[in-house]
Amino acid sequence: MATEFSIGLPNGEERIFKTWDEACGLAVSLAASGRTVYIDVLCYTEKEAKAFGIEDYDPDASVTARIEIKAEDKGKVA
Repeated sequence: MATEFSIGLPNGEERIFKTWDEACGLAVSLAASGRTVYIDVLCYTEKEAKAFGIEDYDPDASVTARIEIKAEDKGKVA
């Protein structure tokens, strides 16, 4: 198994991505619309967690790490 990335959608559904880049693309898009978005990192082995930079892997946790994405409108820049 590979590491997966999950994002909760506004309609209550969940999207699972196989790559970090795909997950980030959707997360930033949703955050730009004024939402706070969480990317849940799902690692299935300790080796995968360490490769992602997570040192305290817990095999019993449903989510290995949760990353919050927020975007703030700073207004016009001249």
